[in-house]
Amino acid sequence: MDYREAGVDVEAGRAFVEKIRRMVDSTVRPEVLGGLGGFSGLFQLPTGYQEPVLVSGTDGVGTKLKLAHALDRHDTVGIDLVAMCVNDVLTCGAEPLFFLDYLATGKLNQEQLAQVVAGIAEGCRQSGCALLGGETAEMPGFYQPGEYDLAGFCVGIVEKSQILNGSQVEVGDRAIALPSSGVHSNGFSLVRKIIADRGLDWSDCPPALGGKSLAEVLLAPTRIYVKPILAALKAGLPIHGMAHITGGGLPENLPRCLGPDQSINIEPNSWQVLPIFDWLATTGDVPLAAMFNTFNMGVGFVVLVPPDRVNETLDFFQAETIPATVIGEVVSGTGQLIGTPE
Repeated sequence: MDYREAGVDVEAGRAFVEKIRRMVDSTVRPEVLGGLGGFSGLFQLPTGYQEPVLVSGTDGVGTKLKLAHALDRHDTVGIDLVAMCVNDVLTCGAEPLFFLDYLATGKLNQEQLAQVVAGIAEGCRQSGCALLGGETAEMPGFYQPGEYDLAGFCVGIVEKSQILNGSQVEVGDRAIALPSSGVHSNGFSLVRKIIADRGLDWSDCPPALGGKSLAEVLLAPTRIYVKPILAALKAGLPIHGMAHITGGGLPENLPRCLGPDQSINIEPNSWQVLPIFDWLATTGDVPLAAMFNTFNMGVGFVVLVPPDRVNETLDFFQAETIPATVIGEVVSGTGQLIGTPE
């Protein structure tokens, strides 16, 4: 016997590394030292910082991968993977520097996984961080044929004096929402249950979705907010706090950027809820409160700014082709989100 007979093809693994080398190279930043293939990735800290602080974040794509597996479409979930990490790191004001991925499968399918890595590289380019390295694990018998799992890890940097940690937030600050591209990468266990229980197919095109299929709408990758937010900070916009709206929706995530003795009052009808959320609520008979506690409801990222800088902030994001909207205000309280449906 040898390792190949046990289900692991070492030569295929080496060939896969060569196949993705150009994708990885497309994300290189000047601070990257060395190249793909070492035991570790090397990254030199950027210059110009007085007290640099490293910021880390890790995440996965969740059961959205089940949809990618079912449709045999793998070019978007890599973007989701990067987005879930870099958007989190961004919330304290940090610039993402580099990203590493962990990709595990039962049997290495080079063409399939190359699509995944292409998406990861695209996410890194969108966020300006380097794909510094990763790990591809072939584990026969652990995953169903054709399935794989993903995890990612990002490191960013921020000046210590500029870390956003809630202490800058003031009562009266306005919450400005940046739209999501759709469901992003949260709530897919509920999405899949709705589809299965109603006997629907991913290729179905409900009229509410304007002729698009469920697959097309639901596989839309998570929006990456890094470049416009960093540009806003560089332009001097006084952003006091930021929240990435992921699992748990607005009620769980928005209060996380507040200071002590603060809550936030939102107006649920102040932004456009995307058609996919209305369709999910109606088709699955999901209560509105449960929708808000599961999905982003069309809001992917939120920034808090002083009331006298709201118009300037809205104009800035409009120039970045992001239709931002004021959705609420910081008030005195105990860390709650006020105004969501009961």
